[in-house]
Amino acid sequence: MKCNCGDRGQNCIEMVPIFSNLTKDEMLEIAMITSEKELDKGDTIYSAGFLTDSLYVIHKGRVKIVRLNESGKEQIIRVLGPGQFIGELAIFNREPASDSAIAIEKTILCKIDGQDIKSLMARFPSIAFKILEELSQRLQKAEALVEDISLSSVEKRVAKSILQMDTEDIVKLQMSKGDWASHLGMSQETLSRKLTAFQDQGLIELVGHRGIRIIDRESLEDIQ
Repeated sequence: MKCNCGDRGQNCIEMVPIFSNLTKDEMLEIAMITSEKELDKGDTIYSAGFLTDSLYVIHKGRVKIVRLNESGKEQIIRVLGPGQFIGELAIFNREPASDSAIAIEKTILCKIDGQDIKSLMARFPSIAFKILEELSQRLQKAEALVEDISLSSVEKRVAKSILQMDTEDIVKLQMSKGDWASHLGMSQETLSRKLTAFQDQGLIELVGHRGIRIIDRESLEDIQ
């Protein structure tokens, strides 16, 4: 289906940092070769082991990137939202995907064919540099996540994650607690126990199903 996200307000191309150096006309040109894909919560965009040949821009909703171990346990690598993109590795190699992308809420994607993206990078080198910059940042975050899971205590991982999400008086989770636990490399039961323990210690206050109010920031920062 042809992309019509512009009818809902901001065009998806305008939302994406990798296209930020282009003119309005150039963005509209890219929008013309973009198709739209709507997904419900739980729908899979692509799966590990299969070839994918498109770049997907998230216009609305959220998508989790996951890997499964041999026992089938899920590890969430990252969660992405509006203005971010997935499927970029298919642009640079023809190997099957090593992870899966799954919508965690109702989501609208703007899809650009891989060959079209390559042509755009040839015409507009700034796009290629922006993609490489984003990939570099994602690699750094992935390495930091591996280090945290390998070397940090469960308490430290939970405390650090809460502090990183703190943008308002009450931290509002952008994913389910099950997905959050998966991202931190622990079970949901373990995460729930640690959150309850933090509340009992007066470090945080649990607000509803997905809200956390930080009470004692200094003590959270000192957890090892």
